[in-house]
Amino acid sequence: MAAVRLAPRLRSLPLRLPAPDAAAVRRSCSCGGSSAAPAPARAMSSSSTSVSPSPYTTLVGRVSCEREIKKSKFIAIAAPVPDERSAMSFLNEISDSRATHNCWAYKLGEQFRYNDDGEPSSTAGKPIYSAIISSVIDMVMVVVIRYFGGIKLGTGGLVRAYGGVASECLKDAPTCLVKPKASVGMEVPFDLLGTIYHQLQHFQAEDIKQDYDTGKDGTVMVTFKMEYEKIENLGSAVNSACSRKIELLL
Repeated sequence: MAAVRLAPRLRSLPLRLPAPDAAAVRRSCSCGGSSAAPAPARAMSSSSTSVSPSPYTTLVGRVSCEREIKKSKFIAIAAPVPDERSAMSFLNEISDSRATHNCWAYKLGEQFRYNDDGEPSSTAGKPIYSAIISSVIDMVMVVVIRYFGGIKLGTGGLVRAYGGVASECLKDAPTCLVKPKASVGMEVPFDLLGTIYHQLQHFQAEDIKQDYDTGKDGTVMVTFKMEYEKIENLGSAVNSACSRKIELLL
């Protein structure tokens, strides 16, 4: 599915979150006025909680593949892309104005597009997209550049050529599993900061920050990033360690 952009305003997050579905990895990599007071955090009902985004497999970096088919040269170039704007920027960067066709497809969660760039309808972009689907790789764009060699391939030949070179490009490409992270916060009494930090380190929280301007004496706002699938367990561990309820805010 498409990545979720979290709103900057903190809102309460119930500790019961559904666990994300497992995602297969073919090959792992090492890879307003100024005087107005801010609105208070608001408790969310369970019915308003959206399902957390699932992990997905994507490319580590750019990969390419070149094949000659009946004197036409086909060059496939694939890259991970986080959004449509990045996909179009990648296309503009690698397209060759000297080539006969620059055909492409991308998949961004459930969002996708493909283009035949002058080839007969559904003989280029769609086979490239089918290759992406078969690869189980997400958040990716594939561009296939063709230099015509003088021999027509026919519609069936074009489908096999574009789909085949795209598939080959992705087949052995290094991939990695991406686990989307949530921006989370909690209002913590000063005397519990040490306990909270111990739990955050145990659950591998990232980008931990403190804000003492909470409008409440003796309280600091601690914000951090964490994988969605760990948030529920963190909440339980924090409440147990602190012997009181510390509300997580999203």
